[in-house]
Amino acid sequence: MKFSRKKKLLRSLIVLFVIALFLALTYFILVWTGLYEKFNSVEKLKNLILGLGLWGRIVYVCFQFLQVTILPLPSPIIIIAGSLIYGPFQAGLLSLAGILLGSAFAFFLGKVFGVKIVRFMIGKEAQEKWSKTLGDCKYSFVIMMLLPCFPDDILCLVAGLTDMSWTFFMLTQFIARPIGIFSVSYLSSGEVIPYHGWGLAVWAVIIIVSIILIYLAGKYNKEIEKFINKLFKKNKKENKNSKKI
Repeated sequence: MKFSRKKKLLRSLIVLFVIALFLALTYFILVWTGLYEKFNSVEKLKNLILGLGLWGRIVYVCFQFLQVTILPLPSPIIIIAGSLIYGPFQAGLLSLAGILLGSAFAFFLGKVFGVKIVRFMIGKEAQEKWSKTLGDCKYSFVIMMLLPCFPDDILCLVAGLTDMSWTFFMLTQFIARPIGIFSVSYLSSGEVIPYHGWGLAVWAVIIIVSIILIYLAGKYNKEIEKFINKLFKKNKKENKNSKKI
């Protein structure tokens, strides 16, 4: 029994070491080649993708996958760069593919390899903070994924440490991700809401409303959780009663 536990522990440590080595090597290569700096600039990233020709779309999806799982990069920059190259709709679809795959992989890492790998990737303090938040507010996870102030990549990793099911997690991703991605993709172009004239007033309203929602979500997250929880319980009871009839 003890030998079996030691064997499992050794396997886990080997897997963790391989993943850590892969992450460190990927980061080193990107920094060494200068690609990491290009990821943080819309214009540089645009030129990089355009220079890849037909491979650009595949690389673009990989960029979005990596920014969720490995690289601490802001996804809006990659989405905006994609919109300038492929147009809002196609960039939105490509971003959605990469981000959904990355989110699922991040959740998988947390669920399968546990606290050690998550702490290695985001640090102990961040892991404890968001584990507590998600532990207390499971249903509010949907709202967190929708609002721009929350770290989506960290939330996906930490969600794997909770009792959240794959079904609930992926359902949340399929609801929240398209809304956020296509909003950035279309709105950033300035075609829907221009950056001049009446558009400035609309942008001001959007920013103010976003700040208010972020504030309310942070302050009343427990109350929101209780309300959503009651709705779910109510729906379950109604379904049970309808089945009995």
